[in-house]
Amino acid sequence: MSDLLRPWQPSDAARMAQLANNYDIARFMSDMFPFPYAIEDAERFIQMSISHQPLRLFAILFEGQPAGGIGIHPQGDIMRKNAELGYWLGKIFWGKGIATAAVRKMVNYGFDHFDIDRIFARPFGSNTGSQRVLEKAGFTFEGRLEKTIFKNGMYEDELFYAVRRPRE
Repeated sequence: MSDLLRPWQPSDAARMAQLANNYDIARFMSDMFPFPYAIEDAERFIQMSISHQPLRLFAILFEGQPAGGIGIHPQGDIMRKNAELGYWLGKIFWGKGIATAAVRKMVNYGFDHFDIDRIFARPFGSNTGSQRVLEKAGFTFEGRLEKTIFKNGMYEDELFYAVRRPRE
């Protein structure tokens, strides 16, 4: 896909587990993202990720090595013209513009490969880093739902950011 994103490979499991096994990442993810994050979790995820056609889940690369993950999740039924974007980046790579570049690349991929008009993301209200990534990548803040997320024994606000398919 580029030198920034590529499909996950089984050989990435150890690196993925090493990077993902970090509370500062897991605390902003859904409960489907385990913590602690073991190599078996990475192996299961990678096998699932390569089963989709077209592919939806990719490794984010830095200097040719996985630095995190990103995915696009097309919705169904009345939301079928929408897809949710999710991503994470190993903590050692934060603040380098990698996530913003990956989000931009994934938005282009999403509009090129899926019959959608809107890509949205739902960061936690306290995840200011992710909010900045989305804003820098061209997403617009659409709204806030108060205390809808329950994670780690606390309620969090759920924010909505989105980008629309460019009209020609």
